[in-house]
Amino acid sequence: MMKRNTTSMLVEGALMLALAIVLSMITPFQKLLPFGGSITLCSMLPICIYSIKHGVGKGLGVSFLFAVFQFVQGTVRDGLFGWGLTAGMLIACVLFDYLIAYSVIGLAGMFRKKGLGGWIAGVVTALLLRFLSHVISGVYVFASTGKIWEELDFIAENKFSYSIVYNGAYMVPEIILTVLVTVILFKVPQIRRLLNPADVQQQNT
Repeated sequence: MMKRNTTSMLVEGALMLALAIVLSMITPFQKLLPFGGSITLCSMLPICIYSIKHGVGKGLGVSFLFAVFQFVQGTVRDGLFGWGLTAGMLIACVLFDYLIAYSVIGLAGMFRKKGLGGWIAGVVTALLLRFLSHVISGVYVFASTGKIWEELDFIAENKFSYSIVYNGAYMVPEIILTVLVTVILFKVPQIRRLLNPADVQQQNT
């Protein structure tokens, strides 16, 4: 029985990872962010859901694999090693823009037994940590200032405001969209029972 549960959990993890990868490639608002970053079709949600169902430990395992994929994609598609970064900057970029940024998504299940509020709090916390990781990279690796988008008059006077606005432009909508879908999923009894049966039984007693 335990072996079957372990196999089922591994299969679920593989499916959620694959779904997250596919969704990360769907970027309907890419043209709105021509200088980097992308708003995906809730690509982080499958990993958040897996963490909510199986706990932070398992969630971190899957999110780390997702982080590795993002790093490989950044290397192959975006030409990470051709950006002219020094060795130290490159290591920091790999850590804060890829490995740490995407691995923290697995923390979404930290409040999974607290009902809807716990689901929302976990998802928001995990995604804000990803946002913070990108901001740190923007401040200490790229340290950009000035105009972020040519179409707007906004000028970032320092590297902190530049990084916050730049990364917030895609992360804030992504967080909002992910939370909205999380709430919708929680409202469906069958899905809630599937993800957290103990919580449902407690509510029905």
